[in-house]
This record gives sequence, structure tokens and C-alpha cells, in this order.
Amino acid sequence: MTDNDGELTQQRVLRRGRLLEWATLGWNVVGLVVLAFAAIGARSVALAGFGLDSLIEIGASTVVLWELADLAQDRQRNALRLIGRAFIALAIYLAVQSSVVLAIGFHSHHSALGIGWTAATAMVMFALAAGKARTGTALDNPVLRTEGRVTAVDAILATAVLLGLALNATLGWWWADPAAAYLLVFYAVREARGAFAH
Repeated sequence: MTDNDGELTQQRVLRRGRLLEWATLGWNVVGLVVLAFAAIGARSVALAGFGLDSLIEIGASTVVLWELADLAQDRQRNALRLIGRAFIALAIYLAVQSSVVLAIGFHSHHSALGIGWTAATAMVMFALAAGKARTGTALDNPVLRTEGRVTAVDAILATAVLLGLALNATLGWWWADPAAAYLLVFYAVREARGAFAH
């Protein structure tokens, strides 16, 4: 394989990384609108929180697109720090939101729209996270790999919110959603530490 072939392969992989980020960005922008309607309709703190997670994912995707525009080491360090801060913000939000919802015993209404959107989001985000992990490894790009973990957290959070919404709708377990979010606090803190360690 010639140097030129290697450069063309690298450019294709880089283009794939950018497309994965644009797909994530587009999905989450649409998700903000869908989640706003679903959260208001159901008066659901969990759906509103998931909307905030989508906002963090939009920020992380924007950071990665910025970093992929110029693969300089300085940009990688700055991008990893920004993603680490997004993880910290997510962990703080989830801890506070879950504690408040449990403390006040807030009961949301059922939301078919919320259940449908979180189910679709979980599938899409797991697929995008896997693609980012492969592409980040192919590019040897820690920023894309780290942001892929942000996307995986988004998928896990979608699954937790979906489970909470489903348990609330079927069994009346209003506390299931905020309880599941506590698991994500640990994961988000661990990923933040990993991002700052680079």
C-alpha cells in the first residue's frame, strides 16, 4: 500500500467520523423538539432531563466536529477537556434531578410519545456509539472515542428513561426513572475522569 493509498483511507475514515457526528447532532436537535412536547404534555421531569442530555450531546458533537477539522494535539486536549466538562455537568444534573424527584415524590403522567422517542433514541445512539468507537480507533483519535462514550451514555440514559416511563405507565412505579438515573451518575463521573486523564 502506498502513502497515497494510506492517505485516501485516512480521509475516508475521517469523513465517516464527521458523518457520524453530523447524524448524532441532527438526531439530538430533532430530539430537543420532540422531548419538549413530550415533557410538557406529561409534566415529566425525566423527559425534561433527557432533553438536557440531548443538549449535552449536541455540545459534545459540535466539539468533535471542531476537533476533526484540524487534528492538532492542542485541539485534542482542549476537546477532551470540554467533553469531560459535559460529563461532569451531566452527572451533577442527574444526581440533583433524581434526588429532587424522589424527595418530593413527583408523579409524571404517561407519555406514549416519550416512550416511542426514547426507544428509538436508544437504538440509534447505540449504533452511532459503536460506529464512533470503530472510527475513533481507526483514526487513533481519543476525542472521537471519548465522544462515542458520551453517545453510549445517551443510549443508556434513553434506555433508563424508557424503562422508567414503561414501569410508571404499566405498574405505577413513579420512582423507577429517577432511581435508574443514579447508575448513570457513576458512569458519567468515570468517563469525565478518563477524558481529563488524556
